Amino acid sequence: MEFQIYTGNAAAVTTDTLVVTIDADGALSEAAKAVDTASGGAIQARIDAKDASGALGSSITLYGLNGVSADRVVVVGAGEANATLNAVEANKVVTAAAKAISGKAGTAAIDLTALTSVNRPQAWWAEQLVLAVHGAEYKFIATLPGKEAGPKLDGITWIGDDVTSALVVADAKGLGTSYAKELGNMPPNICTPAYLAEQAEQLSAAAGFTCKVYDEKEMEEMGAGAFYSVSKGSSEPGKVIIMEYKGAGDEAPHMLVGKGITFDTGGISLKPGAKMDEMKYDMCGAASVLGTMKTLAELKPAINVVAIITSAENMPAGDASKPGDVVTTLSGQTVEILNTDAEGRLVLCDALTLGIRDYKPQTCVDIATLTGACMAALGKVNSGLFTNDEDLAEELTSAGLYTNDRVWRLPLEDDYQSLLDSNFADIANIGGPLAGATTAACFLSRFTQDTRWAHVDIAGPAWGGDGTSKGASGRPVPLLTTYLLNKIA
Repeated sequence: MEFQIYTGNAAAVTTDTLVVTIDADGALSEAAKAVDTASGGAIQARIDAKDASGALGSSITLYGLNGVSADRVVVVGAGEANATLNAVEANKVVTAAAKAISGKAGTAAIDLTALTSVNRPQAWWAEQLVLAVHGAEYKFIATLPGKEAGPKLDGITWIGDDVTSALVVADAKGLGTSYAKELGNMPPNICTPAYLAEQAEQLSAAAGFTCKVYDEKEMEEMGAGAFYSVSKGSSEPGKVIIMEYKGAGDEAPHMLVGKGITFDTGGISLKPGAKMDEMKYDMCGAASVLGTMKTLAELKPAINVVAIITSAENMPAGDASKPGDVVTTLSGQTVEILNTDAEGRLVLCDALTLGIRDYKPQTCVDIATLTGACMAALGKVNSGLFTNDEDLAEELTSAGLYTNDRVWRLPLEDDYQSLLDSNFADIANIGGPLAGATTAACFLSRFTQDTRWAHVDIAGPAWGGDGTSKGASGRPVPLLTTYLLNKIA
C-alpha cells in the first residue's frame, strides 16, 4: 500500500474516498468544515436532517459533492465531544472508517485529527486505521473455488502530521496479521506440520532468513521425548522449525516459540466432538510467530530474532501416548503424562530447551493456545501473560495496550509448583482441576533455566465467531512485533 501526507484543504485533496469526522453534538472537525464550506453546507444539511448523528462508529457516505475533489465523502461519528476514547471506542471509529474505504480499488484520504489526544497521538490513530483496513480486506478463499479476494485499496493519504513511519510499520503488521489468519484458517488436512515447514522455508528464502527443520525422528534421536510422545501418534510426522533473522550483527537474539499443533483431538484423552473442528486453531501460536517473522521481513529492523515452531498432530492412534506414560525430555527431566490433551506443554518444553541451549537468547517469549482454563478466566479479550521478570511483563503489557492486542498478567508463584508433583517422574504434565493456566505455565518455567522468559496463553483471542463468522484473529502479531520493535526504538 502507498502512503502520502497531506496538510492542505481537505476539500481539495484528490482521492476516491475522503473520510472526515463529526462528534455526537454535531460539531464538525476542521476537515469536515472544509468539505461543508466547499460543498455549500452538504454535511450540515445531513446533520439537520438527522441522517448523520455523530454517534460513535456511525457513518454516512455522500456522493458527488460540488466543490469537493473526492468522489465520495464518508462522515464518521466520533462520539462524545472532546472525549478521550478508550480502546474499544477508538476501535469503533477506525473500523467504521476502514469498512467505508475497504473493498474498493483506488485511494482514500483520512482525517482523524479531531480525535488526537496526549494518550492517543496521530501516529497511533494512523496505525490503528491501517490495521483495520487490513482486517476489513482479509477474506479466506483458499478452499473456496470461484471466490475472489476482491479489490484492495491502493493507497492512503493521511491528512495531518507526518506519520509516514507509523503507516509503513502498520502496513507490515497488517500483512503479518493477515498471514497468521490465513495459516490459522487453513483446513487441517492441508495445514499439517509439513505444510508449516514449507511455509517457513518459503518465507525464509524470500526474506533471507536461515531456516532449519528437524523431523520427529531427529527429535527422538536428540532425546526430545516429550515432543516425540505427542508426534508419534499421528501419520503426519512432527516438525520443529527454526528461523533466524539477523539484523543486528552478533547480538544475542530474542526468541519466539510458537505452539503448532495443527490438529488436536486430545489424543487418548479424547476431546468431546462438539466444536472439535476448531482444534485446527491449536497452531495459532505458530501462526502468530510466522506472522511476526513476515512483518520483520517487510521492515528489516536492527534486531536479531530466532523463531521456533514446534508442530505436530495430537491423534489417538495405536502408538499414541497413554495416560500414565513417563517420558524423558530433552532437558533430562522426566514427565508423567496424566492427560494426553495437555500436549502443548510437551511439545513446547523440548523446543524451549533446544532454543535456549543452542541460541542463548536475551529473552524468550512462547505463544500458545495452551489452556481452556485461561479462556475461562479471561474470555476472548485478553491473552494470559505469565512471567517472573517484571521488566518483560511491562514490555509485553505496554505493547499490548498500544496495539489493542492486550494481555492480562496471571500468577506464577512457586506455591503452585507443588501441584505438578508426581510419584513416578520429576513432574506431571497437569496439576489437577485448579489454576490450570498457571500450572501449565509453571510446567514450562521448569525448562527456561535462567533465561528472561514469558508465556502468553492465547487460547481465548486466537480465534472467534461461529458459523460463517468463524475465523482466526491473527493475534498476537501486533503485540509481538511492537514488543520487538520497541527494543530498538
